[in-house]
Amino acid sequence: MSSLASMASVSKSLIFFLLSTLSIFPTHPHPLDPLTPAEFTKVQSIVNNSYPTSNHSVAFHYVGLEEPDKTAILSWLEGSATKTPPRQAFIIARINQITHEIIADLPGHKIISDEVYGGYGYPVLTFEEQIAANALPFKYTPFLESIRKRGLKVEEVVCTSFAIGWYGEQRRNRRVVRVLCNYLDGSVNLYMRPIEGITVTVDLEEMKILGFVDRSTVPVPKADGTDYRESSQELPFGSLLKGISIRQSDGPTFTIDGHTI
Repeated sequence: MSSLASMASVSKSLIFFLLSTLSIFPTHPHPLDPLTPAEFTKVQSIVNNSYPTSNHSVAFHYVGLEEPDKTAILSWLEGSATKTPPRQAFIIARINQITHEIIADLPGHKIISDEVYGGYGYPVLTFEEQIAANALPFKYTPFLESIRKRGLKVEEVVCTSFAIGWYGEQRRNRRVVRVLCNYLDGSVNLYMRPIEGITVTVDLEEMKILGFVDRSTVPVPKADGTDYRESSQELPFGSLLKGISIRQSDGPTFTIDGHTI
């Protein structure tokens, strides 16, 4: 459980790093440049101004550039436009357990469109709710008993959550995930050691276990031979490649200006 939380923390740090490094404004900003870290912060402020977190439950599931109209971009490229098309953001947020599709005007610091999504499906899962869902089985007595029944160490169990899929149902009123677990204890390759026969379903809105099934006891694969890291490999599976280096003595033959190459 702690390993998964650590993995999620590293993933979030990596995403922020990529956003920070890839979202640098060029000398002349292009209308299709992705949002910058400062603009992400502004999006959060705009939405929270309309839906204060003191009395609203707000979760951001997607934030990205709301692309300008194509004619506006072409006018800007041709030089006939006097200014860059306005920067806008498209947001998918869960507000009070309802999915909203929002368009925010960044220079104006306001929401210009806010529609409730009534179609099939739900937004992508967030790190926070996945971590919370993955932790629930470790506080659930039937699950702990099933782990001990198999002779496994609870502290070596790692759980991950997956969307349960859509199979043509008319409407599903709950956001539900299926939590499946794997076993470490001598291996870093947890996916090679699934704990089969146990399925946990979790309601993400109420963050509680809806269902638990222990349908069969299947032996967990042994840890031997599951370490895929190069440092653990022996010939003929170890590193056989000799070092290689490539350089351009006169420098690169391309230039980068922000997101323009």
